[in-house]
Amino acid sequence: MLWLPIYAIFPHPITLVVLQVSLITVGGLVLYGLARHYLLPKPALAITASYFGSGAVIAPALGEFYEQCQIPLLAFGLLLMLEKHCWLPFWLLTVLILGIREDAGFILFGIGLYLIVNRCYVRLGVVLCLLSFSYVTIVTNWVMPYFSADSSRLYLASHFKSIVGNNPHPTTLEIFWGILTHPAILFGNLFHLPGDRAFFLLALWTPLAFIPVFSGAAWLLVSVPLLSMLMHDTMIATDMGIRYSLAIIPGLFYGAILWWSAHPNVFKSWVRWFWIGCVGLSVSLTVYANPNQAFYSLSSRSFKAPISFVQAWDHVRKVNHILNQIPPTASVSATNYLVPQLPARREMSRLPLVSMQNDLGEVTEAEYLVADVWRLSHEKRRQRGEYARLEKTVLFLDQVISASTYGLIDISDGSVLLKSTHPQNQKRLMLGQRYDGSYRL
Repeated sequence: MLWLPIYAIFPHPITLVVLQVSLITVGGLVLYGLARHYLLPKPALAITASYFGSGAVIAPALGEFYEQCQIPLLAFGLLLMLEKHCWLPFWLLTVLILGIREDAGFILFGIGLYLIVNRCYVRLGVVLCLLSFSYVTIVTNWVMPYFSADSSRLYLASHFKSIVGNNPHPTTLEIFWGILTHPAILFGNLFHLPGDRAFFLLALWTPLAFIPVFSGAAWLLVSVPLLSMLMHDTMIATDMGIRYSLAIIPGLFYGAILWWSAHPNVFKSWVRWFWIGCVGLSVSLTVYANPNQAFYSLSSRSFKAPISFVQAWDHVRKVNHILNQIPPTASVSATNYLVPQLPARREMSRLPLVSMQNDLGEVTEAEYLVADVWRLSHEKRRQRGEYARLEKTVLFLDQVISASTYGLIDISDGSVLLKSTHPQNQKRLMLGQRYDGSYRL
């Protein structure tokens, strides 16, 4: 809601991209101010460079617009106000952090836990812990279900299966109780997919030259958000390319700042060069990992060969031609990577879902289906979930055309546009029986 006036003036997907990158960037500048409160300019600058070289920061900045992009700016601002003893801005930022999303209270709980253990602001720490716990509990158990049951059905039930069992609609309190009564399951979840967990932690520590490993403050500050991520039954939460890692960034970097303030003499020449190497390694691994497929022109990890900028821009031009044929008020169902290009629509879903509930409470089907299956001919790692979803999308489009539910409007470079009630076109979308990445339209 804070940034809605900006989007109202410039209602375009580019606005969201610029806004997300700007918020994350300004968060790094606030981090420098926080580091300078404790450190000399050079180590403070190194901390800031680590932030901008962290895969946990770069990857979410290159993805879709999500509310987590506000976390670094608001959390670093809160910590800076704490150090400056500016209590009115501190409490304002506390409220704003809670307003980001339902589980943002975990960040404040970790800060409160640090204040209690460190005995610097015990009462304030207790208030933050009680406030954050109460907020998460009330919002997830009573406020969110008032609007929709999707939180328990899609999030809690799927990500905490081992804890909730067969309960299809668990509440947060039931999750908490399951954690307390089933410590063995909790312990097992923490070490589920150990290789992925270890890589995730190493990716977090590397740009900071592994200093958070030795910082007790860092462990306290990130304990609750990190624990909430490691408890998941799946690897989604610990995927560096997804925005959840931003919840760990404030505590991780603040803990590193506190460690360097207590060990200023360690910042020697060889340490600086080692730190520079760690930041460079972090950036290199991030580019190699190709988060959100943003570096397809540089990395061949996910594609058969790097795709040139000329190819990419030509494809973008053809996709835009497809999207421009959809009326601005029409309901749409689109594939994953086209959803950010259609952000201002009141009625939109993600393929293969075509039904949606409008503002009047009526369940309708999308007027237009738009899919971009261009990646099928370029994908390298065909076992990836995105490739399988695209295969199913092509088969789904073939079925709806065969059933005369939707008619074919246009095809261009792997981008497909269908419209309901359109005269049936005899052309068919066909996915070849060979699963070598080739397809024909």
